[in-house]
Amino acid sequence: MHILIIEDDPAIATNLYDFLEARGHSVDAAADGITGLHLAVTQRFDGILLDLSLPAMDGITLCRKLRQDANLDTPVLMLTARDTLEDKLKGFDCGADDYLVKPFALKEVEARLVAMHKRHGGKVTSRMLETGDLTFDPKTLSIQFAGQGVKLPPKCIRLLALMMGEPGRVFSRRELESEVWGDAQGTSDTLRSHMHELRRALSRAGGYDPIETVHGLGYRLISRARA
Repeated sequence: MHILIIEDDPAIATNLYDFLEARGHSVDAAADGITGLHLAVTQRFDGILLDLSLPAMDGITLCRKLRQDANLDTPVLMLTARDTLEDKLKGFDCGADDYLVKPFALKEVEARLVAMHKRHGGKVTSRMLETGDLTFDPKTLSIQFAGQGVKLPPKCIRLLALMMGEPGRVFSRRELESEVWGDAQGTSDTLRSHMHELRRALSRAGGYDPIETVHGLGYRLISRARA
């Protein structure tokens, strides 16, 4: 894989660079946000390791520019020392695909990069999906809810598409994690963060949340607002 490391800590950047290169990957690195953004939009990468706190341009702003301005869907693994749910939600909201808190194991970094790369570009469906007020076009990845466009990060789009494929069916947490991340996650934070972001975006657009939590089991998509 061709990997871009955007990290201002020289020790962390060097460790990542040396480890990934020794594992056979092609690696480039940037020590600030502006340089990282330039490399990301002028070269093709299979994955980006992005630090949250960067000089010149922070990771949140950089990731948002990649998604909204450059329209790039390169997988982004955000690296940060901040581990609160709110920090994770900010990362997912700007378009990050995954989130790893420092300190981390180098082998886990590679494993997550490989998993993101394998999933990247895979389509969950080839047909237009419609459920109640929701429509999803897999060719353009456009989502409409109650006539309003909805912008979502890649993992949230995949979660929604899975549930729209079988509206009303209860999807277990393990099932959703396996389908979207390739395996069950160590904690429920990752799925919960993405689901929170998905439901928030839908509620803002359509005026209600079409996803129902089935306690002890998982989640399901309902076709209309419940009283």
